[in-house]
Amino acid sequence: MASEAMKPLHVRESKVGNMISERKRRLVEVPYTASLAHTMNALVANQVVAVPVAAPPGHWIGAGGSMILESDKQTGAVRKHYIGMVTMIDILDHIAEGSETGAVDLDQRMGVPVSSVIGHSLEGLSLWTINPNTSIVDCLEVFSKGVHRALVPVESHMENISGVELAESSSRYQMLTQMDVLRFLKCHESQLKNLTSRSVGELGAVVEDIFGVTRDTKVIDAIKCMRTASLNAVPIVESSSGTTSIGEDFKQLVDGRGRKLIGTFSATDLRGCPNALLQNSLQMDVIEFTEQASKGSHSTSGGDLGKTSRVLVTCHAETSLGEVMDKAATAHVHRVWVVDRQGLLVGIVSLTDMLRVLRALLLSS
Repeated sequence: MASEAMKPLHVRESKVGNMISERKRRLVEVPYTASLAHTMNALVANQVVAVPVAAPPGHWIGAGGSMILESDKQTGAVRKHYIGMVTMIDILDHIAEGSETGAVDLDQRMGVPVSSVIGHSLEGLSLWTINPNTSIVDCLEVFSKGVHRALVPVESHMENISGVELAESSSRYQMLTQMDVLRFLKCHESQLKNLTSRSVGELGAVVEDIFGVTRDTKVIDAIKCMRTASLNAVPIVESSSGTTSIGEDFKQLVDGRGRKLIGTFSATDLRGCPNALLQNSLQMDVIEFTEQASKGSHSTSGGDLGKTSRVLVTCHAETSLGEVMDKAATAHVHRVWVVDRQGLLVGIVSLTDMLRVLRALLLSS
C-alpha cells in the first residue's frame, strides 16, 4: 500500500508547515545594536545570506509597517520586534556608498550599527511572515513575486490565518526561503514529472533582459552597478571587442545577450572575506577576483572565499524545468544562466521564475 507521502495530490495538498516540520534549524538573527562586522560574521558562521534584525518592542516601526513579534510561550508577553531584514547586498551597498568620496575606510564603515542600513535594498524592506496553514500553491504565489524569504511562526497565535501577514506573534520562528521550497518540490519530483519534463523555454521561464559586467570591471564598480539595478548577482561577459573592454564603459552594466559568458559575480562572493582582504578585493577586476576565489587564494584563518563554488551553472532553452531545478538545488545557486550552443548568453532562469511556472503548472493540471 502506498504511503501517505506518495499520494498523487500530496504536493498540492501540502502546506507550509509540512516544509518546516522536519527542520530543526534555529532562526539566525542579530540585535539592532550589532555592528555590520558582527552581522557579517553571523552570515559567514551560519552560511546564510540574510538575517532578520531584532529590537526591543515598542520603539521601532517594522519594515513596511510590519508587526512581527516574538512573545513568551507561557505568558504571551512580547520579548522582541523584528524590524527588518539585512542581506549581504545591504552591507556591500553601504561599503560602496563610502567609496563615493574616496578610499573606503572599512573599519569605520563596518563599525556602524546594523539598524542604520535597514531599507537600503528592496529586500530589506520586505519582512514577511507566512502562516504554517498556507497551501503550497499560495506559498508559491508569494515566492514567485520576488519575495526571497519569510518567517514562519512555529507556534502562531493566529492559527486560522493563511497566507502572507504583516502582523504576527509567536514564541518561535523559522526561516523559509525560495531554496527550501524548491528542495521540497524536488523531494516530490516523482509526482511532478509530467509537469517538469517540459522545457524552460516552452514554459516561459527564461527572462531575456539580462545585464552584466565585463572582465575589466572592478569589484567596487560591480557592487555599485548591482546596487543601482537592485541585483544580487550579474554575469561576467566578454566585451564587445573580445577579451578587452576598449571602447566600453566598464563601470556600467552592459547588455549581456549574445556575449560569451565567462563568470558570475554575486554579492555572496565577498561573504567571509576579512576586512584586510576585502579592502584589496574591492579594487580587483571581477574576473581576477573570481579566479582567485576558485583557487582558494583568499583563504585565511578569518575566512575562506575558496568555499564558494565558481562552476558556471548553465542550461539551454530546451533544457527541462526539472533538470534546471536540479542544477539550482545541487549547486545551491539562485539563478541558472541560459546559453546557446556556442556559450553565448541568451537569458536567465531564477528561482523566482522556476517557482512562478511551477505554480502555473500545478494550477492548470
